[in-house]
Amino acid sequence: MDGDSIRGQSAGVNQSGIRDHNERLILTVLQHHRALPAADLSRRTGLSKPTVSTILRNLENDGLIRRGDPVRGRIGKPSIPIELDPDGTFSVGLKIGRRSADLLLIDFDGTVRGQLHTTYDYPMPDAVFGFLKEGLDKLLGELPARLQARVCGIGIGTPFELWKWHDLAGLAAEKFRSWKDIDFAKEVATFSNLPVFVVNDATAACQAEHLYGHGYEFRDYAYFFIGSFVGGGVVLNGTVFEGNQGNAGALGSMRSTGPLGEAQQLIDVASIHLLETRLTESGLDPSVLWQQPQNWSGLSRHVEPWVGQTAQELAKASLSICSVIDFEAVLIDGAFPADVRDELVDRTRRYLVNQDKRGLIEPQIEAGNVGHNARAIGAASSPIFSQFLLNTNAGLSAI
Repeated sequence: MDGDSIRGQSAGVNQSGIRDHNERLILTVLQHHRALPAADLSRRTGLSKPTVSTILRNLENDGLIRRGDPVRGRIGKPSIPIELDPDGTFSVGLKIGRRSADLLLIDFDGTVRGQLHTTYDYPMPDAVFGFLKEGLDKLLGELPARLQARVCGIGIGTPFELWKWHDLAGLAAEKFRSWKDIDFAKEVATFSNLPVFVVNDATAACQAEHLYGHGYEFRDYAYFFIGSFVGGGVVLNGTVFEGNQGNAGALGSMRSTGPLGEAQQLIDVASIHLLETRLTESGLDPSVLWQQPQNWSGLSRHVEPWVGQTAQELAKASLSICSVIDFEAVLIDGAFPADVRDELVDRTRRYLVNQDKRGLIEPQIEAGNVGHNARAIGAASSPIFSQFLLNTNAGLSAI
């Protein structure tokens, strides 16, 4: 998707009273293109040059943008590129996974400035919020004092209905089910006054891919993220679409068929927990799958068949998705090494060739490139997106 597409979706207007929209529009175009001169911003947004000039001056005064070095051409004045100031705003992201949690701090460019990691058997509430409290103090304490006031919020990426994903019993099960009644904002308010944004973890991964990865090249696409369980996201009109209840793109719940013809979901046949089971049955410690940095090279005997099965299921699911919305692409990423991701994408493309595609336009199958950190980065991007960037799907679910 190029800047002209952004213009086509949400062209700017010059009337008074809509400054916030126009600022968001310009910041969104800059986020997408990284650096543009004022004249290009005017052309791509449809705003007049005086309006763009005024907005840029205000954004610069607020410390959100900066001017780059002049680019000299053959004729006329040198062109001065405008870009986001990485120190313009910061955000914290917490990914609550089923085997591990990550806490990180990103800047306005999406660069990770600091990160902490912890593992567990199950994500118990006390441990997770304790990790967030201690980690928040550490990450913000390492940020220069002059920038600490620029932290705009905490994004929390968590699995949908987290309290259902366990096999505990007794008191431990009761404690785990307490996630159902937890108000994240209230819990965080006991130790921080930063605003809290809660998002589905796979949707967060999709947001990270769209803002900082391969996704910006496409206007409408579906996204798979394979962690302990597979999840997904949907991008429409150049923006991640969360849906009425924040659960759009719950692709892990798509129907599949088991070896005996029984009804299953995609999470049952295309998730890393299946690989964990393979390793456990072979007497191996599955925790190696979650160690950082990731290296699965010694597990090829188990990884290879898992990749084959997962690719087959993703090929079928990709066509099912495209029968509902005419996506131009399907992106695949996950909590695994890059070489495993690339093999999975290649195998999915090959399996797609032999699928029944009558009545469908075959989507491009592409690799995401944010990787295992996508859920935490996407969670961190949620406060930034909500407060500074333009949602081109705003109003689609407002009726």
